[in-house]
Formats: sequence, structure tokens, C-alpha cells
Amino acid sequence: MITKGIRGAITVNENSAEAIKEATIELLNAMITENNIDTAMISHVIFTLTNDLNAAFPAKFARLDMGWTETAMMCFHELDVPASLEKCLRVLIVVNCGENFKPEFVYLKGASLLR
Repeated sequence: MITKGIRGAITVNENSAEAIKEATIELLNAMITENNIDTAMISHVIFTLTNDLNAAFPAKFARLDMGWTETAMMCFHELDVPASLEKCLRVLIVVNCGENFKPEFVYLKGASLLR
């Protein structure tokens, strides 16, 4: 068994806990569905947010609303590059998988510009 990372990103409507919660759950559900992930496969999750998003920790919603209580998660600020996409939540889900697993990256809403 090896580990592979699955990238995802979504833009958030506003800097509020509710908007961050909605975006987090939407993105994680899309990533899980697109990659057919059993949560037992998840090694750890890294969340980053642009500096204009600081109203809540996305990991909180993964724990409380999705039941990821046994998953290691960390939240960080994204590098503040001038003229980069604003109000963006990015996720890296690292999974334990077989060598043939091919990650499908998920970019939603305004984050589709990143692809």
C-alpha cells in the first residue's frame, strides 16, 4: 500500500463561519464521491485558506459534520501571492491506496480557474 494526494479547491462566498462550512462540506463530499474514497483510507488532510478567510477552521466541519474524528487534519493560510484567486479554500486529502489508484482532482466554483 502507498499514499497519494488528492487536490481540491473551492471559492467561498464570504468570510463567515457558515460560508466556510458550506464550502468545506461541498468540496469534501465532491472529492469523496469523485474518488470513491472510504474514509478509512484517509491518512490525513491539509486545508489552506487565503488570508481573506479566517472566520472558521475547515477541519472543524470535517470533524463535526462529516464524522472525521479519527483523521489527522491541519489548517493553514495559503501563500499570499499578489493578484491570486481570493476567498479560496484548498484541500489536500492524503489516502492510503493501491498503486493503481489515480486521483481525480476537484475544483469547484471560481477555483475552476486554477485548472
